[in-house]
Amino acid sequence: MHRTIVFLLLFAVTLPSSARDSADHWFEVRSQHFVVLTDTNEKQARHIASQFERMRSVFHLMMPTASDSAGSPIIVLALKDKKSFQSLEPEAYLAKGQLDLAGYFMRAPDKNYILLRLDAQGEHPYATVYHEYTHYMLRDASEWIPLWLNEGLAEFYQNTDIEEKDVRLGQPSPDDILYLRQNRLLPLTTLLKVDQTSPYYHEEQKGSVFYAESWALTHYIEVTDRQKGTNRIYDYAKLLIKKEDPVVAAQQAFGDLNQLQKSLNSYISQGQFMMFKINTVVTADESTFQVREIPTPDADAIRADVLVYNRRTKDAQALLDSTLRDDPKNALAHETMGYLKFREGDIPAARKWYGEAVQLDSQSYLAHYYYATMSMNAVSDGQDPEIESSLRTCIKLNPAFAPAYDALAMRYSRDAAKAGEAHMLNVQAINLEPDNLNYRLNAASVLVNTRQYDSAVHVLQAAIHVAKTPDETALVQNRIEEIAQYQASVAQNRQAESEAAAPTATSTIIDTRTMTITGNDGSKFVVKASATQGGPKYPTEAPTGPHHTARGVLANVKCSYPTVVTLSVNPGGNAPAISLYRNDFSQIEFTATNFTPKGNINPCTDLEGLKAKVEYAEVSDKSIAGQILSIELSK
Repeated sequence: MHRTIVFLLLFAVTLPSSARDSADHWFEVRSQHFVVLTDTNEKQARHIASQFERMRSVFHLMMPTASDSAGSPIIVLALKDKKSFQSLEPEAYLAKGQLDLAGYFMRAPDKNYILLRLDAQGEHPYATVYHEYTHYMLRDASEWIPLWLNEGLAEFYQNTDIEEKDVRLGQPSPDDILYLRQNRLLPLTTLLKVDQTSPYYHEEQKGSVFYAESWALTHYIEVTDRQKGTNRIYDYAKLLIKKEDPVVAAQQAFGDLNQLQKSLNSYISQGQFMMFKINTVVTADESTFQVREIPTPDADAIRADVLVYNRRTKDAQALLDSTLRDDPKNALAHETMGYLKFREGDIPAARKWYGEAVQLDSQSYLAHYYYATMSMNAVSDGQDPEIESSLRTCIKLNPAFAPAYDALAMRYSRDAAKAGEAHMLNVQAINLEPDNLNYRLNAASVLVNTRQYDSAVHVLQAAIHVAKTPDETALVQNRIEEIAQYQASVAQNRQAESEAAAPTATSTIIDTRTMTITGNDGSKFVVKASATQGGPKYPTEAPTGPHHTARGVLANVKCSYPTVVTLSVNPGGNAPAISLYRNDFSQIEFTATNFTPKGNINPCTDLEGLKAKVEYAEVSDKSIAGQILSIELSK
């Protein structure tokens, strides 16, 4: 954890452009860790790639054991001017009075984009590069790190200078200092609670106060910690990880906030500021860079992909329509159209576009991955040979992409003969992303299916250390208890004198992948899911939002589209019902405690009125509480 906190580094504002090419000319540079796409020229593309590689080296000098390899590409779009930049940035920043950005970082589970504006000037020309890369390195802390600290660290590292023989970090920003001296600071109790929805984060004047004061507070704590031999940011982070309120955590880690406010005011008023210096040489081997001029349709397909990520759907659709009109066989445009339809919730259309991208010999591992995973849900018998072929191709194209190993493991887990191979794929996914809790839960499920209960418990015990929230910890512990209860029940049944005697059921496993329910006595019941047609109403997205648990009675259970389920949990009393959904019913982890079903269960009709504990994850659509992760039924 300490590495992640110190990793609180880097990215936000500038880069000078030199020669300018026509907007019809796009260049791509692939370095070891980055892909740079620019509408300027080859020299500029090389220079930007070099700066990213050098800054990455600086981070790894500071944290030798840290890793920024997540199997997803880091794609940098270096745009020649404000007009080109604004054609891609989120619409929220285009309104009058919003911050005039020169850099923007977008992170997604399968891809990372950094937008740079090359015509911005400044004393530190690569501040944007360093600021945004800091945000990338902090991505795994997104669940707990407050906005002020995230931006404060990025501001702290953005003025880094990489010289011939040394690196200088934490240089003060004269503009920030002057602005803070001329304007009223935010109360710390306000600064500490600013989030993505706050006007202090978006509006131009208020945003400037937020960024400048976040820098000043971070700089003050970093410097005074170094002087006094303390580590208050580390202490603060430990409290936040435990879900402590940001203000309460600050009071415990930093002391009296009124006194801290006075100290910060005095710090801003002083005439001299410290910085940090590392005596080392940092270089990038440009001889390994791969450079090419790329066709405009390919560049437009990538730009459309950025627009989809930024939720500028109409702009993305228009750009894709134009691209496909000019180049109907553009595989990249087909892939991006697939992602657009996926974000719109039109899964059949998304699968169609991804399938066409694959048929056009797409060299995108994501096209193969999405086509395979959508086909796994769409093909009733799961035997489409293209599913395994696409997942294998995905792994070949990107051996570091953990989700492909996990998906292939789940496919193989349906075949008892491939259980061993499924487990090895689980292990590979975990090795690539050791902090991903879902991979460990899936690995345990594969082991349970093959009756390797002790091994499953061992995997789950290790997973406890990966859980980031109390709810996640409780989920893992419940799984361990379920396995223990099941093993105990089986042992009791084996000792029973009469097989006719009714077993005492304490735990029942419902496997939604095979659509069967296994009782303690080994009996199996088929889960028959009926469904009506109609596309998903709510977004299909990775369940990466905050997790919560709801307890109560299930009501309003409805099925639509082949595998969509919606329901509400009524806690009782005056508490309002909690509305939930899942667009792929087979992804829900089901358990039943205190009873064994007496026959076939239809989840679209037989869940109504049952008591349950439901774990769910928040989603981007705030009209519904979230998407269902697991349901524990009880009498």
